[in-house]
Amino acid sequence: MANHTSALKRHRQSLKRQARNKAVKTRIKNVVKAVRQALAEKSAEKATTALTLASSVLDKAASKKIIHWKKAGRCIARLQTAINKLAV
Repeated sequence: MANHTSALKRHRQSLKRQARNKAVKTRIKNVVKAVRQALAEKSAEKATTALTLASSVLDKAASKKIIHWKKAGRCIARLQTAINKLAV
């Protein structure tokens, strides 16, 4: 590990960012899993409310550049398509 003060500071900052990003990514996985679980139960209403929360979390992560904005949109679109198929 580096001994320069600036390198030590950058390392501390990277550890903080890593922890923050990991927490957000875990949150994303949990809310997407909740939508998929509602889909498995064939509950369109429950899945729709879960998708509302999931899209909010995904968009927030994309706006903070934790995930790519196209990945967030793709994930939301796929979940919405699954809900639409369930409703039919």
